[in-house]
Amino acid sequence: MPKLIILGTSNSIPDEKHDNTHMVLVGKRSKILIDCASNPILRLQKVGINVLELTDIILTHFHPDHVTGLPLLLMDMWLMGRDLPLNIYGLHYTMDRVETLMGLYGWENWPGFFPIAFHRISSGELVSVLENDEFDIHASLVNHMIPCIGLRLEGKSSGKVIVYSSDTEPCAQIIKLAENVDVLFHEATGSVPGHSSAMQAGDIANQAGPKNLYLIHYPTRENSIDKLVPEAKLRFNGPVFLAEDFLSLDL
Repeated sequence: MPKLIILGTSNSIPDEKHDNTHMVLVGKRSKILIDCASNPILRLQKVGINVLELTDIILTHFHPDHVTGLPLLLMDMWLMGRDLPLNIYGLHYTMDRVETLMGLYGWENWPGFFPIAFHRISSGELVSVLENDEFDIHASLVNHMIPCIGLRLEGKSSGKVIVYSSDTEPCAQIIKLAENVDVLFHEATGSVPGHSSAMQAGDIANQAGPKNLYLIHYPTRENSIDKLVPEAKLRFNGPVFLAEDFLSLDL
């Protein structure tokens, strides 16, 4: 059965038990990495996925804790002998900077480098990102410090839907994106510009009505980590969980 595996749950400052937030969508024919903060090779191996099997990468936005692992990942796949094409998706803002970043490494001169297709997602609500016979993925622009997308992931065989807020302040776009979904992964960095607190995540869930709320992209190095779920429950009466690294959910 297709599944979503969480490879990291921390905000921008990880610890020994929590990597920066990123995840992988796993089907029989497609393996879709969502964000690439650190080189995910070892984490993918730990969950039984060969990095060379990745078919697609979706980047939610161009902040270091979400994209800086990409050049090393691409280089390592090249050194490991990858020859299959790879698709990378993101907003125009994100893709322009990714191409500039790779250009600084001179990747056009790496001999025998495998084909990469950059797919630029238009800004808006419920914009199609990619669709195949296993998954249907849409994105909505959310409220962060730079252009950023939240993602709606639908498993075609099950009809289940999981939404990932990415980095965002509370916004109407996430409420619409997550309306009555099976699972909402919402960030809980704190009530600071461009982000949301656990209580605010609970408020979003209360308005959107997901069956389950998972808090993610939270401050793992603070002593207040045990307070996150209770804070979210002050606003949302449904099930609330703290996402942990290597959590796996069927889709």
